[in-house]
Amino acid sequence: MSHVHPTRPGVPEPTLTSDTHAPCRKPGSTDTPAIPAQNKGLSPQAPAHPSIHGLTRFNAASPAEAEALLLSCCRSARWAERVAAHRPYPTVDALLAAADEAGYDLSRADLDGALAAESSAPPHPDAPPAARTALRAAHAAYESSFGHAFVISLEGVRPGERLDQVLAGIRSRLGNEPEEERVIAADELRRLARARLAFQLAEGLTRRHSGA
Repeated sequence: MSHVHPTRPGVPEPTLTSDTHAPCRKPGSTDTPAIPAQNKGLSPQAPAHPSIHGLTRFNAASPAEAEALLLSCCRSARWAERVAAHRPYPTVDALLAAADEAGYDLSRADLDGALAAESSAPPHPDAPPAARTALRAAHAAYESSFGHAFVISLEGVRPGERLDQVLAGIRSRLGNEPEEERVIAADELRRLARARLAFQLAEGLTRRHSGA
């Protein structure tokens, strides 16, 4: 379990609140929203009811296509191979449960590789300059301490509270011992991978993915 620790010097207090997620689609828009990802802004909440159509397409995809899509959710080849290999899944819940189980079983090397592939989430483009500075400094302090990007799932967090949530999370976790933080980061990565996969299914897997 994570413990709250005193703020380290150089890490700003999380007093600035900003909408840090990608803008929502306007009614009638055909634009496709960005996949929840560390390197595409702080992730929006995953849709509550992923599409059965997306599940059908995932089950019918070739092994390479299924693994490429899964790698867009978590950059662990072993995780993607394991989840893809157990198709077909009877329900969306069964697929998400399998993704969770595979996430719990990541080896140390798998976890290191997946964390290394993550990028720190930037603030929303409309965030005030002070918020950008605070988030940038906090991410730098975390990466200096642990050697990888700060990973956090923001599923269920309201847009206006996401920046504060990230800053508070970084401040809290900076005081962790490396092995304690690995456990927390692994759990956040598992939750983030699940949210990304749920989002993909809800979008009906309309995008093309490559293993790059």
